[in-house]
Amino acid sequence: MSVSILSAAELRRALSVRDLTDPTTGPHAMQQLVESALEALRRAWGCEVRLHRQSPIVSVADNYDHLHYPPEGAARDARYTRYVCDTALLRTQTSAMIPGQLRRLSAAPAEDVLLACPGLVYRRDCIDRLHTGEPHQMDLWRIRRGAPLGVAALREMIETVVRALLPGRELRVEPARHPYTTDGLQIDVREGEQWVEIGECGLALPALLEECGLEPGSTTGLAMGVGLDRILMLRKGLDDIRLLRSTEPRIASQLLDLEPYHPVSSMPAVRRDLSLVLEEEDTPEELGDAVRAALGQRAELVESVEVLSETPYRALPASAVARMGVSPGQKNVLLRVVLRALDRTLTHEECNTLRDDIYAALHRGSAWEWAARASERPGSARSRVEK
Repeated sequence: MSVSILSAAELRRALSVRDLTDPTTGPHAMQQLVESALEALRRAWGCEVRLHRQSPIVSVADNYDHLHYPPEGAARDARYTRYVCDTALLRTQTSAMIPGQLRRLSAAPAEDVLLACPGLVYRRDCIDRLHTGEPHQMDLWRIRRGAPLGVAALREMIETVVRALLPGRELRVEPARHPYTTDGLQIDVREGEQWVEIGECGLALPALLEECGLEPGSTTGLAMGVGLDRILMLRKGLDDIRLLRSTEPRIASQLLDLEPYHPVSSMPAVRRDLSLVLEEEDTPEELGDAVRAALGQRAELVESVEVLSETPYRALPASAVARMGVSPGQKNVLLRVVLRALDRTLTHEECNTLRDDIYAALHRGSAWEWAARASERPGSARSRVEK
């Protein structure tokens, strides 16, 4: 399979993102979530707990093949996955750590053990108040020899984890399919009038356990993955995922515990609508990733990127084709970018520069329209195009 490979700069940027679950990077409330879940399961089961962390660069085999993802599955597409080379990628799920842990377990079997794998995962994702390209997850797999673990034990696990992470929340489960489980379930909790997904789970696929060297028939497992960013936002009452990484003292000081968040004075939002020419196959997830790459650390100033409309080349009037420089195989996309700093008011000039830098990174037409004057953008894309 031919894949799009990350550049060295893109890889460095991704690896520089702090893992909030890791105490060695400094304290954070997310670490308390991890410990709360592990302690609740330790008390409920009385089993050994093995906490594991590893480099986020993993093999394609562990991220997909060993977890029984189909060879041509959509999840493998480079539009959603950040490949480092043909055989390795930035893990898209903390489940990528599980095959290796199961192989280690087969070399030194335990009667009853909880494998816990927290950390960052990496995706090409849209930008809005609830999504980021580097979310945190945690996989929790109970592996036991002897009496088989079944659906009743799985539901007990769900209730134990949700009570520990989101005490008092109403929960529900619905059927879901995962390639590495049977009897899969999606876990939702109530938030006002809505249900919010916080994780998925199922019985560990027997073939996966056997392929990793565990004794077939006598070893069974429970598999659960939870989204830590969403859970922490629900626990503290946060409405913007960027707050989790804020360095503004009034915000950061509140991200050291699990107490309810007290909002800091809100900064005004600034909207910029961009009329872009893109390739017909470009997706919102790829746009979000391109914005992050173009802005670097300034991406934290972008609250959301929303596709308002898409019009293919064949449906555009001749005047629009000429004005934007659209070619066959392309489309016109109206994109709304909402800019908002968490700790200050953005200036008009800053917003125009951010708008133009996003435009320069995304626009594929042969004609250009800028917000800032050329004299304000030395060495900018506009300057290069106009030469």
